[in-house]
Amino acid sequence: MSTPQTPAPQAAPAWQAAPGPSYPGYTSPIPVVRTHLGHAVASEWTKIRSVRSTMWTLGVFVLLVVGIGLLTAAIVSASASEGAVGGENPLSFGFFGLLLGSMCIITLGVLTTTSEYGTGMIRTTMVACPSRGRVLGAKALVFFLVAFVVTLVSSLLVALVDVALLTEARDPSTAEWLKGTVGVSLYIALLGLLSLAMGSVIRHSAGAITIMIGLVLAPLVIALFMFSSSLEDLRQALFEYSIPNQLSVFYSTSLTDTGPSGWDPLWIALGVTAAALGGAFVLLQKRDV
Repeated sequence: MSTPQTPAPQAAPAWQAAPGPSYPGYTSPIPVVRTHLGHAVASEWTKIRSVRSTMWTLGVFVLLVVGIGLLTAAIVSASASEGAVGGENPLSFGFFGLLLGSMCIITLGVLTTTSEYGTGMIRTTMVACPSRGRVLGAKALVFFLVAFVVTLVSSLLVALVDVALLTEARDPSTAEWLKGTVGVSLYIALLGLLSLAMGSVIRHSAGAITIMIGLVLAPLVIALFMFSSSLEDLRQALFEYSIPNQLSVFYSTSLTDTGPSGWDPLWIALGVTAAALGGAFVLLQKRDV
C-alpha cells in the first residue's frame, strides 16, 4: 500500500520576496513625524478662522468698538464747549464701545470650546491629539492672539480718530496711550480667555455665556441697589472690583476713588484667568469627552 506524497512547499511569489536574507516590514509612504504644540496650534487656527461664528462675532465687535467710540467722540466734539473737555483724556471715549464689545469676545471665547462639545467634534480632536493639555493650550494661545490683535487694532483706530476730533482736549501721555490701547487689549483678551476656560468647564454654550455675562454685569448692578449702611463695605468692594470699573481704570476714569489703579486690573485678570485655566485643565484630564 503506497503512502501519499506530501507536496513540496512552493517558493514565495516574486512580489512577496525581498532582496537579501530577511523580509523587512511594510514602510508607509506617508512620513511619520512626532507631533508637538505647533501642530495643535495650526489645527486650532484652521478651526477658528473657518467657522462663521468667528467672523460674525469679531465683525460685530469691531462695529461696536469703532462705531460707538467714534460716534461718542463726534457728539462730544460737536456739542461740548472747550472748557467742558479741556481736562478729559480723549482716549476715554472708547470705553463705551469696548464695554459692549466685550460681550462679543466673551461669546467667541465660550464657543471656541463648547461648539466642539455640541457637535461631538471634540472626540475627533482628542483622537487626533491625545494630549488634552496640548489641545487646551493650543485653543487658549490661538484665541488669545486673535482677540488681542483685533482689540488692539480697533482700540488704536478709535484712539487716533478721537484725539484728532477732540482737539480741545489735552494730549494723552505716553503711559495713557499704552494703557488705553495695549493695556485694555490685553485685559479684553484675558476676559475672553476666562470665557474659554469657563466653556471648557461647563461644556454648554448658553450656560457658560450666561455665567460670564453675569460676572461682567451682576456685581455693578447689585451694588447699585445696596442701600443699607451695614452693606456699605460690600457695596464699595463690588463697585471697585466690577469689570466695568476695572476697564475704566485703563482710561484713568475709575468709578471710585479707591480700589484698583494703574495696571492692577490686568494683574487681577491674569491671576483669575490662570486659576480658571488650571481648573479647566484638571477637569479635562479627569472627565470623559
